[in-house]
Amino acid sequence: QVQLVESGGGLVQAGGSLRLSCAASGRTFSGGAMGWFRQAPGKEREFVAGIRWNDAYTAYEDTVKGRFTISRDNGKNTVYLQMNSLEPEDTAVYYCAASHIVNTIPRMTLGYGYWGQGTQVTVSS
Repeated sequence: QVQLVESGGGLVQAGGSLRLSCAASGRTFSGGAMGWFRQAPGKEREFVAGIRWNDAYTAYEDTVKGRFTISRDNGKNTVYLQMNSLEPEDTAVYYCAASHIVNTIPRMTLGYGYWGQGTQVTVSS
């Protein structure tokens, strides 16, 4: 089993920044990836960013490229999502997820076997 705990959400004005953290514990894995997803009210959960544990290769959804940065600290088993230039459209519950699929960053929820509880991000205009 893998446990994921997110933190760092909150309320911020448009143009502001937040940093989300996701601490992983339990079964360890080095060949898979971690992903951040978000789900706004009435919408499906969507991929935001992902990172591979072994080589830190990253992938981003188009609307967050240049604004969000995903990173990881292998020693702490923690993944971060730095979010800058936030927009009201970024308002959602943000989830981190763990994938054991090697050498890829899945962009669909089915690619991830473990999920955190979610953290709310609200961007006011």
